[in-house]
Amino acid sequence: VARALCSGRPAGLTVALKEGESVCGQPRLNTRIVGGQDAPAGSWPWQASIHEFNSHICGGSLINSQWVLTAAHCFSSDNTADFIIYLGRQSQQGSNPNEESRTLTQIILHPDYNNPANDNDIALLKLASPVNFTDYIGPVCLAQSGSSIHAGTDSWVTGWGHIRSGEPLPSPQNLQEVEVPVVGNRQCNCDYGVDSITNNMICAGLRDGGKDSCQGDSGGPMVSKQNNRWIQTGIVSFGQGCALPNFPGVYARVSRYQSWINSHISRNQPGFITFTSTGTDSDLSVTCPGLPPPPTTTPAPQPVVCGRAPMNSRIGGGSLVENAGVWPWMASIQKNGSHVCGGTLVAEEFVLSSADCFSNFTMASEWTVILGRLKQNGSNPFEVTLNVTNITLSNLTTNNVAVLRLATRPSLTDYIQPICLDTGLTFSVGSACWASGWSTEQGGVEQVLQERQTTVVDCGNATSNDSICTGTLTLQQVGITPQKILN
Repeated sequence: VARALCSGRPAGLTVALKEGESVCGQPRLNTRIVGGQDAPAGSWPWQASIHEFNSHICGGSLINSQWVLTAAHCFSSDNTADFIIYLGRQSQQGSNPNEESRTLTQIILHPDYNNPANDNDIALLKLASPVNFTDYIGPVCLAQSGSSIHAGTDSWVTGWGHIRSGEPLPSPQNLQEVEVPVVGNRQCNCDYGVDSITNNMICAGLRDGGKDSCQGDSGGPMVSKQNNRWIQTGIVSFGQGCALPNFPGVYARVSRYQSWINSHISRNQPGFITFTSTGTDSDLSVTCPGLPPPPTTTPAPQPVVCGRAPMNSRIGGGSLVENAGVWPWMASIQKNGSHVCGGTLVAEEFVLSSADCFSNFTMASEWTVILGRLKQNGSNPFEVTLNVTNITLSNLTTNNVAVLRLATRPSLTDYIQPICLDTGLTFSVGSACWASGWSTEQGGVEQVLQERQTTVVDCGNATSNDSICTGTLTLQQVGITPQKILN
């Protein structure tokens, strides 16, 4: 049963009963180490109280200065009339000198919210005007897509809901907090009935009961602490009774909704942080009648596709490269922190370059490779630096090449991709091709990567099976690497 006061289930705390990432999840007044009590003022500065017709109905969480995250089942429609949001509130009946209130201009319910199954039980509320951050009002961080939250993860839930099923919070109705461990989805499915708990949900509670969210807590946050940041992992959604043994509370799993949230908040997007549990998830060993076996923990690796350049739309011309990712296979080969030569990522852990760069320095430990770089002097947010473990030099009759083996495989992104290699193809005279690289005297103060389009020409007397000739390049040749032939 959903945990809003306006619905049938007890959905309050039972105790035995960018902004963005730079500012989120850091309450200056929070020292919580135990649960089941009044929450000191300022401990949970993102906590919101949603009022309809001047009465508290649900909780919520502030995720930037103008947006609140809550549960979809708190609302029967997207009509904003009659709602007021309180932030910095401590008591529902006493004085709240640190609070601010706002009306709403928008209620966005998840389009796939399923009632009564309670799947996708999430909503966004836009405040009529931004709030100022104080010791008592501030945003929470959100669990990023791909977060791993194992069974037993310590979590906190806050709200003004009932302290027991059917028993309202006594006067003056101070904000409550409770500490509960995460219950794995396999165990939670066994508790509620197989297929009741989807991947869009996360559960928390004690096997013996006694601590839980309850009616009036709906939409409020479940948070966990990681590296001095509080990260919201769940939104109070539903449960069987309140704090009953073997019926943990069920929450909307925040990490499943990063794309949906960001699709509606285009400015000052919330701070998403990956929550990572260590070790093995004990929930994987849980089984009960009808429960499918756990998914394989080592999914088959996806094949690497060469020649992908999602950021590249080159059709002609050539000069400074304006954006990272245009030539995602481009490598800066460095010795002692200085660029020496260009190179090309040709496989996940191999870079191709010229043997001339290493004629006198073949010790791999002296070299590093930087991938995803645009500027030799300046900010490069997409780059990675990798050590070299081996350098192999060819003994071709003309153009000697070098192959560098990287110590680790880089994660492939839009900015880091391997190039395809030809397998003896013949490139006819006139074929379009590109060269790119960093010149010591080009690219301005930041030494931005340069590019130049040219064409294949007849090599004349220099023709050989291991050579391709192109038109003259006007760029300085230091560090310039042939990159692409369009065929």
